[in-house]
Amino acid sequence: MKRVFCIGETLIDFIPVQKGKSLKEVTSFERVAGGAPMNVAIAVAKYEGNSVMLTKIAKDSFGDYLVDVLQENGVDTSYLIRCNEGETGLAFVSVDGSGERDFSFYRKNSADLLLSPNEVKSEWFDKEDMLHFCSVDLVESPMKQTHIEVINAFQATGGIVSFDPNVRLPLWPDRESCRRTILDFLPLADLVKVSDEELFFITNIREEKEAISSLFVGNVKVVVYTKGKDGAMIYLKDGEQFEDKGFKVTVSDTTGAGDAFIGGFLSVLLSLDTSRDNLCQTVSEHHQQLLTFANASGALTASVKGAIQAAPGKQHILNFISTQRSGLV
Repeated sequence: MKRVFCIGETLIDFIPVQKGKSLKEVTSFERVAGGAPMNVAIAVAKYEGNSVMLTKIAKDSFGDYLVDVLQENGVDTSYLIRCNEGETGLAFVSVDGSGERDFSFYRKNSADLLLSPNEVKSEWFDKEDMLHFCSVDLVESPMKQTHIEVINAFQATGGIVSFDPNVRLPLWPDRESCRRTILDFLPLADLVKVSDEELFFITNIREEKEAISSLFVGNVKVVVYTKGKDGAMIYLKDGEQFEDKGFKVTVSDTTGAGDAFIGGFLSVLLSLDTSRDNLCQTVSEHHQQLLTFANASGALTASVKGAIQAAPGKQHILNFISTQRSGLV
């Protein structure tokens, strides 16, 4: 049974009821489950793939809620560790008139940062599995060391490693420590997803193609470059590149849209005969299926309010694609 292990933060997003206001102006919020790795795990499960959440969750009411949401959406929670030390992290999100977000985080004692290397076992992972991680939980903590151990285990096993930097600068002491950490972990991934908003920050290169080329370091074989409403591109290490213009929707809330995109991408990869050795070949042969489904997933998620659990399921996305692009499904 092939699985996507998602390691990292689970937290509570507080989404403002009033749109188009700054955080200091918002008077009421709606609670939703969040955290990029959790969003990706839910997306993969919604799209009929097998996903596993690998993290530590506080034994508090918010933690109970997060576990409920994971289980209700079909994510495997058998590897989760609950703890009394630490608390559930909180993120307050303001959404402007175009659906873009501003964050304020409260997670200095977040339980997910306390997952230590001795609490995970390399025998959990198989060569057919995938690992997905982001940068939020790579701040100095036991969880950072756990990422290193788990990534090393996947490399030894032969599983595919996926990295979405998902830059959240308010969580870092300074911009350079965030950038330096992303660059340290970048060579450890086989597949990297990066947005147009993040590319210059990570690479410090203005020219787009040169910046993307600089991401092919270490193990990196595939770069997925997302451009919001303008769709996405795939770049392969051998120089091949593919583009899909995406789908036009009325944006309600972009929270979780990028996670839905990469969750959709990984769910398609999971359904194919994909291995680390044939990753580039598989992506090349199925690039249209991968980009179309991922773009539709991200677009539809942006068209609804709230985080990923509010997003549509696989059949809804396939129906959407079939109505938008006759003959592709």
